Amino acid sequence: MKKLLLIALVVFMAAGCRSLKQPILPVSSTQPSKTQRKQIERKYGMFIHFGINTFHDQEWTDGSKPASSYIPTDVDADQWIKTAKDAGMRYIILITKHHDGFCLWDSKYTDYDVANSGNKTNVVEAVAKACRKYGIGLGLYYSLWDRKVNGNVKDTAQDVAYNTYMIRQLEELMDITRKHVPLVEFWFDGGWTKENERWPVNEIYQTIKSREPECQIGINWSIGVPGNPDQHPVLPTQQKEGYPIRYFPSDFRLGDPYLPAENDPKLFVHDGKQYYMPWESTVCISQRWFFNTTDTVYKSVDELTELYRIATRNDNILILNCPPNREGKIREKDIEILMLLKKNIVSQQGK
Repeated sequence: MKKLLLIALVVFMAAGCRSLKQPILPVSSTQPSKTQRKQIERKYGMFIHFGINTFHDQEWTDGSKPASSYIPTDVDADQWIKTAKDAGMRYIILITKHHDGFCLWDSKYTDYDVANSGNKTNVVEAVAKACRKYGIGLGLYYSLWDRKVNGNVKDTAQDVAYNTYMIRQLEELMDITRKHVPLVEFWFDGGWTKENERWPVNEIYQTIKSREPECQIGINWSIGVPGNPDQHPVLPTQQKEGYPIRYFPSDFRLGDPYLPAENDPKLFVHDGKQYYMPWESTVCISQRWFFNTTDTVYKSVDELTELYRIATRNDNILILNCPPNREGKIREKDIEILMLLKKNIVSQQGK
């Protein structure tokens, strides 16, 4: 009896300790934090859009495409990450789940994933292993908007169940990656489809920062306007110091595919406090995010060189999208351009 009482007391005390645990909160500052400075120093990375859309010549699908239609003949994650390394990039951001809801890992919470597809490779883990091999930082993209699981975004009654679904999937992703490399970034998309207060951004922040404290968190279309934090879109050229943060004081600003304004502002406000937020540009090397058989027009090396200069000045960051094809490989044209671009970047930095 005494033993049972002791066990009950220990359980009660442990529960009390958990409830007293202090939340992890962003720190108000007018200067970049240590982890923001590391992100700024990474400066240049690769966006990797790969998923079910790759096989349908579409940028966005709605979750109705069968998982079996995802049929890469290979998933050459080693080639993807080696290409980024050879190009002078310091990190990559992998699409793990786009708006269609298809997951590039075997998720316990949905059948709409690689485990039920034509190629069962856990892409998230394969990329994490390659990042460790080549010494490249790993970032993950995850779409808040999920047209498969939560297609009716106007129905607020679905929010609790769907928000729980997201948190569990973020835990899964970190369970996979932490065995291989730390995460440097989490890139969230699709937040504009609901009012900002309906997203569990605080819980997302706690979930990630409690396990990956140096991981930088950003939500696409991060900034609103005075009097309307939900206004969408607010372009980088329209943003001014002191404008409100839409969701939560995340670590950096996004708004693809736009470049930052010259001498762009860095200080934005949430609950009356200022937060420093650099800008991360995300731009396509060609015209499409996902591989598309009609995507044959590329930006010139000179255009990309100038784009790099604009995107990385004033302590900002560039990730350049290079989508793997249906054979699961980065296209040869992408590689050719990236190597020429590297020469120009090195030359530019030497001036």
